[in-house]
Amino acid sequence: MKSIAIFCGSALGADPIYLRTAQNVGRCLAEQGITLVYGGGRSGLMGVVADSALAAGGQVIGVIPQVLVTKELAHPGLTELHVVENMQQRKSKMSELADGFVAMPGGVGTLEEIFEQWTWAQLGIHLKPCAFLNVDGFYDDLLKFLSITAEKGFTHSRFIDHLVVAEHIETVVEQFQNFVAPEPKWGMVEKPELMLELEK
Repeated sequence: MKSIAIFCGSALGADPIYLRTAQNVGRCLAEQGITLVYGGGRSGLMGVVADSALAAGGQVIGVIPQVLVTKELAHPGLTELHVVENMQQRKSKMSELADGFVAMPGGVGTLEEIFEQWTWAQLGIHLKPCAFLNVDGFYDDLLKFLSITAEKGFTHSRFIDHLVVAEHIETVVEQFQNFVAPEPKWGMVEKPELMLELEK
């Protein structure tokens, strides 16, 4: 596991536990020699994770759309910053750079990013692990809903079973290191039309 993408809020959240968690995530990845891949911003939990990883001597790669750079939201001190044209290219590039994906507490954008990567894993576009960092039960209700989608026949249970859920990043990293991907929904899909469009 050389690199992990972190999806998280561009705000700090209402509880200090989210800030502390972000600090620990960045520090943990750096101490284990794992490159942080993230959205390239300097605000909210995104900025905290990046700053903590850098302060601990880690490598941090950001991927940000040009429109956000021009609004002066890009982090100025990263190891590497990729500036792309749009959000779809951002997600495609992050998928390419990371060996696994973690959703920390965040809002709609965080959910959209982790669900897209999890969907790609189910389709066989990649075979990388996805995780929810369930800080203080933040994702409890969402996880219950995901179980309902399996009970109702809309999600194969093996994809729920292989979704990594933990409260601490150390546990996530350990499970990522031992991750064995489930069989994709329709077998391996090497170059579906979706990915061809994203690469344009």
